[in-house]
Amino acid sequence: PESQTVGSQHFFHFLAFVGHIPFGLICHPNKEHLLYPLGCTVVIQELASKKQAFLHGHTNNVSCIVVSRSGTFVASGQVTFMGFKADIILWNFWKKELLARLSLHKGKIEGLAFSPNELYLVSLGGQDDGSVVVWDVLTREAVCGSPASARSAGNTTIVECSGCRDEMFVTAGNGTIRVWELDLPNRKIRPTECQTGQLRRVITSLKIADDDNYFYAGTSSGDILKVNTNNKLMTEYGPKEKFSLGITALILLKTGDLIVGTGEGIVALCKGSNYKAMKRIQVQGGVTSLTCRGEGHQFFVGTNMCQMYRINYTAFKEELIAACHNEAVNDIVFPVGTSDLFATCSKNDIRVWHTPENRELLRIVIPNMTCYAIEFMKDGKSIISAWNDGKIRAFMPETGRLMYVINNAHSLGVTAIAATNDCKRIVSGGGEGQVRVWAIGEKTRKLEAVLKEHISTVSCIKLKKNDQECVTASLDGTCIIWDIVRSVRKQMILANTLFKCVCYHPEEYQLITSGTDRRIAYWEVFDGSAIRDLEGSLSGSINGMDITSDGAYFVTGGDDHLVKMWDYKEGTVTHVGVGHSGNITRLKICPGNKYIVSVSADGAILLWKYPDFP
Repeated sequence: PESQTVGSQHFFHFLAFVGHIPFGLICHPNKEHLLYPLGCTVVIQELASKKQAFLHGHTNNVSCIVVSRSGTFVASGQVTFMGFKADIILWNFWKKELLARLSLHKGKIEGLAFSPNELYLVSLGGQDDGSVVVWDVLTREAVCGSPASARSAGNTTIVECSGCRDEMFVTAGNGTIRVWELDLPNRKIRPTECQTGQLRRVITSLKIADDDNYFYAGTSSGDILKVNTNNKLMTEYGPKEKFSLGITALILLKTGDLIVGTGEGIVALCKGSNYKAMKRIQVQGGVTSLTCRGEGHQFFVGTNMCQMYRINYTAFKEELIAACHNEAVNDIVFPVGTSDLFATCSKNDIRVWHTPENRELLRIVIPNMTCYAIEFMKDGKSIISAWNDGKIRAFMPETGRLMYVINNAHSLGVTAIAATNDCKRIVSGGGEGQVRVWAIGEKTRKLEAVLKEHISTVSCIKLKKNDQECVTASLDGTCIIWDIVRSVRKQMILANTLFKCVCYHPEEYQLITSGTDRRIAYWEVFDGSAIRDLEGSLSGSINGMDITSDGAYFVTGGDDHLVKMWDYKEGTVTHVGVGHSGNITRLKICPGNKYIVSVSADGAILLWKYPDFP
């Protein structure tokens, strides 16, 4: 067998922020960078320039992340399969390099904390592991460990280190708050249960005061407990009117006041004495992280609706700095001839992005509906979209204003859509398997033809450049080439697979298809005969493909989370891109071959540099 080297593709920008990881957004002590986990990677984003760097090394999704007080070390933990060891990775922030893999815990790393002088790292395993371990940062060895909570108490979910002593830390969770002392000579950690009297609470966030005399615990009931660290007694709790949906994040300010984030999406400034909210603002989605920049004059909020906000302490007004899809992204398209814009669609909305600045330009919201496919009309005057309520909707690309709706276009939702080059016709496919051709006039939309052959969902439609022929791929295991002028079937391609994607070669004498059988097949357009069959992926279906304008290369992506670049003639992989943590749903090469954009089922959008071919 010939040995071949496969290059690796590097993504240079993420248009994504996954907000559902608790305390996942962290502002670096240098006040210039934000860190957050995204899938298997940790993203380091410069605040001023929005440049991103990435820490690659985890084999599965990152579940928690923490930065040491000086900012030199970053530690991140991951989830893994039941019974396997979950790694903690220790990184050097400045060199962006992996220092050590610490593995003891099974299943999941629930929480991490660095001691104030960076001597120790404390880690907490998930509920299947249930242990707390202290690691020595310099030798990278485990010092000692212990079960995290008493047998009678619930799961421990949070760990927080002392403000000034390396030997003390606090863990908390369901009905348990413990203060631990590290006894280094004997290599033991000794817990003391904190007494909360009659109160039964699930602790969801912790903050320890800098002088170590007391700490605050936010609860899922929506109140705050203040616990004395010396005698381990709860001294007070409040407010009387609890916060709705629980307190999910806390910041303790130098003044003794608290900033509270709640599950309802309230960010409030609370007085240190009676916890009464003095100022409050509402953000979109439940708050999952609060992080200070510097002394607390500015702070950042991350929510589970994948929104990131910057808030100035004095003005106490929120400013949205990043937003992303929080549901699966179903499609991505570029307008004709420009690589500066692209559109993506998901549940509830269509979003238009501007690539030079990597920001969202427009959001078209149709609540509670899912958009399956979108297309820019070739004249650039409208975005047409396919929705699960059986309607085809067209919007203005600049303002997002609704231009027209075709009601009841298909009976089980519209699942695929394409438009002719002269912008006079739309071809749509539905969940029931019909393909319909619509004539689009200035003011009128007319059904021209119904093509009934497929017996299951139409997954992809591609048109020839001359507007006279199209190919439709379906989950019933057929691809059909239609004459859309005479409305008849020309050829039918059969395979033992659910077809997910199909592409014409730019010279339009061949097709490539792929789907759930993980094979990439080349077909003759003229008579539908098979030319070649490649193994496209080792695991999982292939959901998206796109071919370059000259037909020399094509890209595929699917359930193996990899973006692969193929040589069309050779049928070999030239580059592989690793970075997605969800199943890739669609991907496109931008006009002019500057980069490749791939979208996935976890809501991430990745931009990849187009490889330089010699």
